[in-house]
Amino acid sequence: MQNLLAIFSQFNWVSAIDILLVTLVFYALLRFFARTQAVLLLRGLLIIFLIVALAGSVSELTAFNWLVRTTSLAILVALPVIFQPELRRALERVGRTRMFFVRSRRDTAYSKVISELIAAVTRMSQLRYGAIIVLENTVSLDPYIETGVPIHATVNRELLITIFYPGTPLHDGAVIIRGEEIVAAACVLPLTQRPLRDTVLGTRHRAAIGITEDTDALALVVSEETGAMTVAYKGKLTRPLDEKRLRSILEGFFEGRQDLLDAEETI
Repeated sequence: MQNLLAIFSQFNWVSAIDILLVTLVFYALLRFFARTQAVLLLRGLLIIFLIVALAGSVSELTAFNWLVRTTSLAILVALPVIFQPELRRALERVGRTRMFFVRSRRDTAYSKVISELIAAVTRMSQLRYGAIIVLENTVSLDPYIETGVPIHATVNRELLITIFYPGTPLHDGAVIIRGEEIVAAACVLPLTQRPLRDTVLGTRHRAAIGITEDTDALALVVSEETGAMTVAYKGKLTRPLDEKRLRSILEGFFEGRQDLLDAEETI
């Protein structure tokens, strides 16, 4: 208690700035890893670090304080190794980020993306081309992108239809779209382990449910057998869809709405 009082007695505006800077560093780290699967691990490490630092500062545990001091350097060296994949992906994301003073033409661009997606999906539905297209949201899909073939092309209907043409090597996997770009094709997605009552639902539908259970992405599926169009979001499916309903869902997704699927039409 006396130590705490001594600390507070020395508190001034410089100390406030010092604490603010440390807080900003921790906040930046959490934001840096916000779209990676390591964010929970990082948060746990920060909480443990704060608890240990607080315990060491208010107690006279000599051996414990010595252990904390001697292991801190080893932990700092180990952190870049532990988070190597996340650091690389996060740095790549920073490199893709536009400067704050560059005006984004998001609404216009996403309107074109929606039109191209609807045109491609409805055409593949008519042709009965089996397809699965995943739209990235706030959670990074980099681990799944790395399983596929890089494309890095603007979203357009002709390319999507070509990718899913049954004779092409890429048609079996998923296409992943980030913003206005087709990032990769032939990507491997996790399959849901949940039992599905409808026997018409195949591997693509299981993959669509699986990826939307693990992330906040949205998945579009075209059935090879029936040509039916399906949307998966938050582990739920809605089908069959017409062009009007599909447009409404896509517009809601790009606007950031959470209530994309009506409860009565999901399975």
